[in-house]
Amino acid sequence: MRSKFDPSEIPPIPDLSFERSLWSYKIHHVAGIDEAGRGAWAGPVYAAAVVLPQNNSIESNLAGVRDSKEVSSQKRIHLALIIKQFALAFAVASADADEIDTIGILAANRLAMMRAVNALPFQPDHLLIDALFLPDLEQGQTALIKGDQRSLSIAAASILAKTERDAWMIEAHDRFPAYRFDLHKGYGTKTHQTGLSRAGICDLHRKSYKPIRALIK
Repeated sequence: MRSKFDPSEIPPIPDLSFERSLWSYKIHHVAGIDEAGRGAWAGPVYAAAVVLPQNNSIESNLAGVRDSKEVSSQKRIHLALIIKQFALAFAVASADADEIDTIGILAANRLAMMRAVNALPFQPDHLLIDALFLPDLEQGQTALIKGDQRSLSIAAASILAKTERDAWMIEAHDRFPAYRFDLHKGYGTKTHQTGLSRAGICDLHRKSYKPIRALIK
């Protein structure tokens, strides 16, 4: 089902309201799913799936976990370690720039999410997804607008997806130093645009994206 969204429903911090509702119906393994890198001009899109345990201490253990956009890069790295320590299960997966160009970013986003779910050590009973459905998966699903601000599981997934993608893009800088992927992680900043004007595009650029397509023409 798609959960209707009322901005007043956003809690001060992500909580376990949706997870606890499902747990009360004996739906034990609930995976929160989110992505990172959808708007970047270069590099893969990443997705993570996180299953949190049903215990009373998990919210205090994960204090500080927020939507990844609300947390500094150093804090995200610290939180990612804590999430991996206390999660019942987690997995991270990606879809690369060629896949994005071939099937489109929305389909590639879903593909990365499905790969993350399938990479979990066990299959969850229900999926809480930030604003999307995954029609090729059989589990019950809830698409939550602003899910990374409302569900602790989704917020945890957003942290893992973002930190793993950032690390990948920092490594990519060593191969393609002209673009300074270590600074902007492939997004369309002025620094990135300067690199493009000097060096043209590279294999990591999403050629279906309008700014990159314009350079090719």
